[in-house]
Formats: sequence, C-alpha cells, structure tokens
Amino acid sequence: MEDYNKVIESLGVRYIKAKNLVLQQPFTVRNSYDVGNNLILLHKGRITFGEEEQVVEEGEMLFIPGGRATKVNYGDSAGKIITNDDLISNKDKFFHSNSDLDLIGDAEESHSFVSFEAKVFDSVNFFASLDVPAFLISNNSKLANLVIKVVEESLQELPGRERLITIYTENLVVEIVRYILKNKMFVEQLATNSTYFKDPRLIDLFNYIKENIGGDLSNKVLSNVANVSEDYVGQYFKMLTGINPQDYIEYQRMERAVFLLRTTKKSIRDIGKEVGYKDTAYFCRRFKMMFGIPAGKMRRRESAMNI
Repeated sequence: MEDYNKVIESLGVRYIKAKNLVLQQPFTVRNSYDVGNNLILLHKGRITFGEEEQVVEEGEMLFIPGGRATKVNYGDSAGKIITNDDLISNKDKFFHSNSDLDLIGDAEESHSFVSFEAKVFDSVNFFASLDVPAFLISNNSKLANLVIKVVEESLQELPGRERLITIYTENLVVEIVRYILKNKMFVEQLATNSTYFKDPRLIDLFNYIKENIGGDLSNKVLSNVANVSEDYVGQYFKMLTGINPQDYIEYQRMERAVFLLRTTKKSIRDIGKEVGYKDTAYFCRRFKMMFGIPAGKMRRRESAMNI
C-alpha cells in the first residue's frame, strides 16, 4: 500500500476538458482515440465498447486510457461505422453539446465526460504506462458525482471555477486508482509501476528526457544520465518500465507536439524541430502513424471538438 500511496502522491493531474453530450444519431467509432484519459458517464441510452461490445449500463462509467485506441458504439448498434478522424471532423453531426445545467442527465441518449492527464512525476503517463484496455467502472456514485461536478463547473463562469475543477479532477483520478486497487485490477501492471520508486536513476532519466525532449536522447546520452553502460541502458529501462527507451521518447515527443499544435501557432516544421525531428516529412509520417490523423488536422481538433 505504501508504494501505491507514492504513486498517487507523485501524480501530476491536469484537467483538459469536460462536456455533456446528447447523441444526434447512432454510430460506431472503430478506433476512438485521444492523448488524454477520458472518463465517460452514461446518463441515458446505450454505449458498448471493445471488440466484444461490452455494455455500459446507465449510471456506469467507461474509462478509456490516453493513447489507447478503442472501439466504441453510441446508440443503436445498427448505426454507421466511422473512424476517429471522421468523428473529429464531423462531431456536430453525431453529438449536440448541452450547456443547460438543468438538463444534465435528463436528455435521452446523453452522457458526460471528463478528459484529463495523469503523469507520474510529470513525466510518465500513468494509465498509458499500465498498457491496459478501456474498462468499465460500476457502482461508484462518488466518482459519477465528481464527473457531474466537473462538467457543471466547466459550464459556469463563477469565482474559483478553475480551482474547483482542479480539485475535483484530482479527486476523480484518486478515485479511479482506488477503484482499480479495490477490485484488484491490473495487479501485474501496477507492480511494474511501483518499480519507478525503487531506483532513483529511473526518475533521473524521466526528468532528463522531459527537459531535453528536443535534444540528443540516444542511448549513449541516457547511459551517462543513469550511470550505466550504453549497452545496458536499453535493457535497464525496459526491465523497469516494460517499454523500450526510444519508444518511450518518441511517445513523449509526439505528446509534446500535440500540446504545441493545440496551444501555439508555431508551424508544423518548427514544432517538429522543437520536439527533436530535423526532417519534417519524417515527423509528419510518424505523427500520423501514432495518432491516425495528420498533424495539421490535429491542430484543428480543438475547434472541431468544441461543437
């Protein structure tokens, strides 16, 4: 339990967005994907997920870890099948965003969601590092109420709004971790994560990668940071985290690129260079391979999502 307390204490939580959505027409998105983690609370209607089309009952929640593509069906399963790219480009055809507080939870075929980041030492995406699929959260009214509170605060321009959203989102993340522990989910993956706290050299690597994301992050450089041999550093990193260091670095670079695309007007070329890619064409190929959409379309994602 002490290790899990360290995990929770180390998590840096950042709220991304929250909405209450009403379904306009049934559909299935075969590869629903987001960099942020998404917790979806079904108020009324029908949602299924995964290849086995597991059912989310009204009042239950679907948690989709960031970076994990998941098949999700909204409404009647006979609806059209689309890609995540289609959903981003045409979301207003599928969902209506409700801004009336009195209607939250009352509309037919409606759900609320909260999107957020949760990083260990502000470096490692906690839920993504577990490498777990989307999963169902049942019988947790406290967590459901937190989702509604975040949505309600996001819809109002009241004093203390940002502070409350931060507090509720942090509380929400703690409740998700507690739910996982209480139900003994992903035991092996959680045990792997606890290794982050057993070797300070790994934390040094995480911090160095974060601070030098656009620089030379070869195994030779990493070996000097961790004070291990160049031949061993890859094996060392993978032994403790379960992933190859260069795969981890590419994910961190691409995640930083998404942040810059969403929050700055820098050119794609400049963003690619800033996150460590000298060749813009190669950066664009890798970006599309990782996220399924071109970098330019990701830049338009935020405005497209704000229906």
